Amino acid sequence: MKTYSRLHEKLTKGKFVVTGECGPPRGANKDVIDKKIRLLRGFVDAVNVTDNQTAIVRMSSIAASAHLVAAGLEPVMQMVVRDRNRIAIQSDIMGAYSLGIKNILCLSGDHQKFGSQPDAMNVFDIDSVNLIRTVKDMRDSGKDMSGFDLDVAPKMFIGAAANPFADPFEYRVIRLAKKIDAGADFIQTQCIYNMDRFKEWIRRANNEGLTDKVYILGGITPLKSAGMARYMNNKVAGMDVPESIIKRMDGVDKKSRADEGIKICLETIKKLKETNGVHGVHIMAIEWEEVVGQIVEQAGLK
Repeated sequence: MKTYSRLHEKLTKGKFVVTGECGPPRGANKDVIDKKIRLLRGFVDAVNVTDNQTAIVRMSSIAASAHLVAAGLEPVMQMVVRDRNRIAIQSDIMGAYSLGIKNILCLSGDHQKFGSQPDAMNVFDIDSVNLIRTVKDMRDSGKDMSGFDLDVAPKMFIGAAANPFADPFEYRVIRLAKKIDAGADFIQTQCIYNMDRFKEWIRRANNEGLTDKVYILGGITPLKSAGMARYMNNKVAGMDVPESIIKRMDGVDKKSRADEGIKICLETIKKLKETNGVHGVHIMAIEWEEVVGQIVEQAGLK
């Protein structure tokens, strides 16, 4: 089977993979990227590079991904449709591939009203499903959206996001199927705290045969405090942190709450490793990259 990246190759061989995350800096300081590279190296199979996450201006995901490539790490370059029309999208896909970027994660992007420049104009020329289809068509047909033949097609491993916890729940598997039909090769999910709901989602996906068509990586975010758990549950759209998790974080001494958050992560990873249809984990340790190695080692995933 033809593989497009090292991440793709490991998944085809049945490896339970680990991806991490690198948020670019709010500036041009490459040292920030280099520090995160040092923390993640040797613990993850690939590293997501976010694209102006939370609609805050940061170093471009293409540039930050190129820094990872130069350092020998494999990036998963995120691309959002919020900021680009279809001309810029296709141009950036080709440019990224020319820089050695072999994985792409196709996203809508957080609305600009939630970011640092709420008066910015959004684009949304195409949606995330059509972005997936665009990358697939460029890769497989060797043509751009106008039908022009590309001299070198961007042979990328195509990813998408899924949120098993958003409403309406009945639509979640239908949405997943649409992304797979558009050309998604792998899926990274929203952070998993409500394991019962996740297991119902993956059960439905299994029953529809979707997990035979795509690699699913369960999202993991370690909690630092009970306050973080409450904030994520109450303020972050599509997040589901059960009251039992919040009470558990509340029930330990403040100095021990970060350790408790890591314990919850490890328990979740153990359950995911035992779940049919799950092919790996995506660890989103937001500005807490120093714990990724600890989590990976203690979970037996190094």
